Amino acid sequence: MIDLNKYNEKAEKLKALAHPQRLCIVKGLLDSECNVTKIQECLALPQSTVSQHLAKLKAAGIIEGRRNGLEVCYRVVDEEVIELMNTLFKE
Repeated sequence: MIDLNKYNEKAEKLKALAHPQRLCIVKGLLDSECNVTKIQECLALPQSTVSQHLAKLKAAGIIEGRRNGLEVCYRVVDEEVIELMNTLFKE
């Protein structure tokens, strides 16, 4: 019998990534850790929008934040997502 939990987990990750701005955020975070302000400036989005995207990615376990003084720096921690992004954006 098929274990649907495994498929549900993968589908949730894909749902979290299934937005152009979130894909852009994850792609950028693969290059280097960033804080909300830097991501906001790069994407020219309101801080609240960036924070919502980061919350969705964090809830899916794709990224995590590390406090550095008053700011939080984000990075990609999900190895499957790193592999997927490398495949999607293969040059």
